[in-house]
Amino acid sequence: MIVKVNGNEVVLEKAISLKELLVVQQVRTPEYVTVQLNNEFISAGSFEDTLIKDGDEIEFLYFMGGGQAL
Repeated sequence: MIVKVNGNEVVLEKAISLKELLVVQQVRTPEYVTVQLNNEFISAGSFEDTLIKDGDEIEFLYFMGGGQAL
């Protein structure tokens, strides 16, 4: 099956969960990633139960803080 991860096509041999996809894609800090599946945000508690299907579009989003103190 073919899915898109961060805009790139990825071929998966079988259906896997979002949690497994984080491992397959070698996400370095999965505890800090926000996942969007087909334009819907998925809570981290649902990663293990959410299965990826053919044609799904997944975005791994990292929010960074910062700025300058005045």
